[in-house]
Amino acid sequence: MEPVLEAKHVRKVYGSKGNVYTALSNISLEIYEGEFVGIMGPSGAGKSTLLNVLSTIDNPTSGEVKIAGHDLEEMNEQEMSLFRREQLGFIFQDYNLLDTLSIRENIILPLALEKRPVAEIEAAVERISAVFSIHSILDKYPTEVSGGQKQRTAASRAIIANPHLIFADEPTGALDSKSAADLLESLQDLNENEKATILMVTHDAFAASFCKRILFITDGEIYTEIYRGSKSRKEFFQKILDILAKLGGNVNDII
Repeated sequence: MEPVLEAKHVRKVYGSKGNVYTALSNISLEIYEGEFVGIMGPSGAGKSTLLNVLSTIDNPTSGEVKIAGHDLEEMNEQEMSLFRREQLGFIFQDYNLLDTLSIRENIILPLALEKRPVAEIEAAVERISAVFSIHSILDKYPTEVSGGQKQRTAASRAIIANPHLIFADEPTGALDSKSAADLLESLQDLNENEKATILMVTHDAFAASFCKRILFITDGEIYTEIYRGSKSRKEFFQKILDILAKLGGNVNDII
């Protein structure tokens, strides 16, 4: 089976001669369809940089990134923009919703830009709003709903076009514990029931325990990876804490 995402020997260096900072050093990984993968590590380890490079937001200094068989280096800016819109989904900590659009309009934006048929758009909204339990707020505006509802709206928008890969950058970072759990359970259901492929950066061991596999990075390199397998989420949570303790992270801050 071909990986949905493949990275080979990826490096990311900032600065110039005399003042160089290596954020990523020789990162190689593969993610397959239907996986829910987390990226964790201490502050400054390179988590967000890695997500940005893998998700086309930033370019690697060297190395190769392929998504769904497409070599990102071979795309021009217009091709990249179209590929990002049609093939990738993004969930950010700060929601990135448009306050002048209703919840429904925010969700359907990717399909509207593609000029999909109205009937197809309406059916997609019904399906996605049910997954994230936001049908009752579709006609409200972002300023009228809670942070948890905003993030579930952002998640709905990210997946409505059935992207090859969903990137989530600290999606629970601005949420209270209940809203975070609701979002994570919805993402888990999406992954298990619809085989959505998700890559999530998080500093939160509770959030990471919803993943099937976790990559731990430190100093811009992959330190280790663990699989949930048949472990309960509670057992997997403890395993995550054990690895973070080895990495030297402040576990009290992380949980």
